[in-house]
Amino acid sequence: MPPIFWTIIVSSLLLMVRAAVLINVDKNVQLCSFRRNKSKDLTNSNLNRIPSDLPDDTEYLDVSENNISSIIHDDLYRLTRLCFLKITNCGLQFISPDAFYNNSELKVLNISYNLLTVIPYLPLPQLRILDLSSNDYDSYTLPAFFSNLTDLSTVAIGSPKVTSVKLNDLAPLRNTHLKQFTFGGGTEIQKYENGSFAQLRSLEEVSLRVTFCHNFDIFKTMLIDLDKTHTKRIRLIKLFPDQCTISSDPFEGLEKLHVLSNFTIVDTLINSSVMVKLLQNIWKSFIEELEFLNITYNEDTSYGFQFPSQNHTLSLRAVVFNGVNHYQYRYPTVNMSMDLISQLTYLKFSGTGMNILPCNLISAIPSLQILDLSNNLLDDTGFWWYLCSFESVFPALRQLSLSNNRFSDLAYISKRTHEMKLLMSLDLSFNSIQIVGPCSWPSHLTELNLSHNNLGDSVFQYLSHHFQKIDLSKTGISVISQDVLSQFPRLTHLILSFNSIHLIPSDLHAPVLQTLYVDQNSITSIDQAALEGLPSLQTLKAGNNPFVCDCDSFWFVTMLNKALLPDWPLDYTCSSPPLLAGKYLDTYKPGKLSCLPGLQAAVALPVIIVITAALGIIFYACDGIWYTKMLWVWIRVKRRSTRQANKSKNSTFLYHAFISYSHHDCTWVDSELVPALESTGLSICIHERDFVPGQWIVDNIISCVESSYKTIFILSKHFVQSEWCNYELFFAQHRAISVRDDSLVFILLEPIPSDSLPKKFLRLSTMLRQKTYLEWPKDETKKKVFWSSLRSILQTADKHMVLKEIAFDIAENALLLNAQQ
Repeated sequence: MPPIFWTIIVSSLLLMVRAAVLINVDKNVQLCSFRRNKSKDLTNSNLNRIPSDLPDDTEYLDVSENNISSIIHDDLYRLTRLCFLKITNCGLQFISPDAFYNNSELKVLNISYNLLTVIPYLPLPQLRILDLSSNDYDSYTLPAFFSNLTDLSTVAIGSPKVTSVKLNDLAPLRNTHLKQFTFGGGTEIQKYENGSFAQLRSLEEVSLRVTFCHNFDIFKTMLIDLDKTHTKRIRLIKLFPDQCTISSDPFEGLEKLHVLSNFTIVDTLINSSVMVKLLQNIWKSFIEELEFLNITYNEDTSYGFQFPSQNHTLSLRAVVFNGVNHYQYRYPTVNMSMDLISQLTYLKFSGTGMNILPCNLISAIPSLQILDLSNNLLDDTGFWWYLCSFESVFPALRQLSLSNNRFSDLAYISKRTHEMKLLMSLDLSFNSIQIVGPCSWPSHLTELNLSHNNLGDSVFQYLSHHFQKIDLSKTGISVISQDVLSQFPRLTHLILSFNSIHLIPSDLHAPVLQTLYVDQNSITSIDQAALEGLPSLQTLKAGNNPFVCDCDSFWFVTMLNKALLPDWPLDYTCSSPPLLAGKYLDTYKPGKLSCLPGLQAAVALPVIIVITAALGIIFYACDGIWYTKMLWVWIRVKRRSTRQANKSKNSTFLYHAFISYSHHDCTWVDSELVPALESTGLSICIHERDFVPGQWIVDNIISCVESSYKTIFILSKHFVQSEWCNYELFFAQHRAISVRDDSLVFILLEPIPSDSLPKKFLRLSTMLRQKTYLEWPKDETKKKVFWSSLRSILQTADKHMVLKEIAFDIAENALLLNAQQ
């Protein structure tokens, strides 16, 4: 078998995985749907006890990294809504039996890394995740109340003081449906009763934080018991002490395990000789996935890693190296035929310090579909090493991750991807990508991740129209437009998180787009028109944007189907106006009437119609039509008064009096009044004789009133029933007020009862009370006094003034006649 030599450079600094972290409880906070205003993170706050002023509706509480030595009844009693509680690294020594009596909604409890010597009483019926690891218990015997915690799915327990496991220690967990179990305090187990782990029938994943150096029979018995529980994943955390010489084969029992499919070694120093033993047993087992997480590799033989050929059928399909430290500061030596792993479909070398990709690796694994080389030191020439010669390049590879490396030339990368005939997904995130020329992408490449590269808005011009999924998070993009999306007719997923986008335009049209991420941008609102062009949209992530809580956000808050938003409502808050800053969008309730113009019109139109109808009825009932006419005539009188201002100042008149009367009283006027006045030389104007034919009646009335020294009103029952008489009274009154004279004369022809006056004549009764009027007498002797008084009123006018006015009017009429001719 031809060997290969693979050189790996030691990375200067690797992100250390904390060995004591058994369960990442923080990843399970989704069990508790808490809001930011109901969560309190008080880590490292110099607390001596849990604060007493916490809001009663607190759902999430983290008081880790403090000096809380005890928890008593009053500390948590008020927090009835508490769902998540984390108290780690606090030196906690005592928890009273009634400490959790009022916290029945608690689902996640992490009290690891403390000094508890007794497992506290936990009356928590909804508890799902419990971490009791890294405390000072004297034994692993669980209290009987654990049998009541039927919802438990994840449990972690461990103490550095305990070195034995008894059959009854874990018996209370028989009734639970435990899925994840973490066991051990980092010490070597000296005694283990057979069947202790086999009681946990529903396990899926187990993490063992126990060490072995000599007595590997206990380790083998544990593995056999876990296989009986149908456990598929086993994580061995710090399996070997750092200073341990292993002469036997600790993994010889792997071939007897029929259910185990994933085998993971975490934070362990492993020698090259032990690595060979491990792989030899893996080849004989049913294990499909082998992982090494944050290991330290030591070559304890002069020839390094020498792996002989194997005659067994290999079940292994995935190998992961995620974080590799090297005990010696030199290149390790690896001698292994690639034919042994020719059936692999998934391979990951991450955080290994690799700067050159081995030549034979490129074509020696024909079944490899996923290759992850993230977090290394590879660049363009290191991945495509110029000394390598090969016939095919990853013939079956579909997904390639080169994230967190040193790649730079996008045009060069796009050209080389044509060599990978089946490549569909390429991850180039967290590199130093630059665009120095046009790109040429193969049609089979449909997914590209360029996130966390400073590319700008122009990056869209260098992408392929074949792309279906594009990740451009944190690439300096500020604008997204229809012109951009139109270049990608097959685009189904577009991720634009952590950019500077201010607006989702209303003209977007991407009929097949299913996922759009625009969270962590500068978007203030999203309206309906912006999403109408995305009919296939299933997921919209838009949280952590500076939303403005006004009518622009009305549709988004009240009408958008929130099933589209995976981060609703926790990541959606108001940034303005100031009064609503920090308020959750789902609590902002804008009024429909104030934000919907259509609804405003629908409500306003009937109201306007009703009000208009009501006003119309009132208008008609109160003689509004008549008063409107009077207003119009008043305007005309006002304009005419302005034009006749000089005439009024000269006090010249055409007539001594204008007679206003009802046509029912024309007999008395024609036979009595007019002859008696004109016989004395007075000039009298009456409508039947002196109105200008063809002229509007109102204009005739105005003209005669203004051309007369006095206006005589013949008051009778017929007068108050006449609309024209009312007009004449109105104009005469207006003229008397405007020129401040006493030109009104009232003759009461017959008594008029006050209750017979219409509303529009109410002013008349007021004037009769304030002015002296003449009453037509029935007695002949009194008639002489009547005529004498009336003549004296009218003869006050200067006859020359009347004649002067006549001359003036004649001249004016002459001019009008000439103009008409």
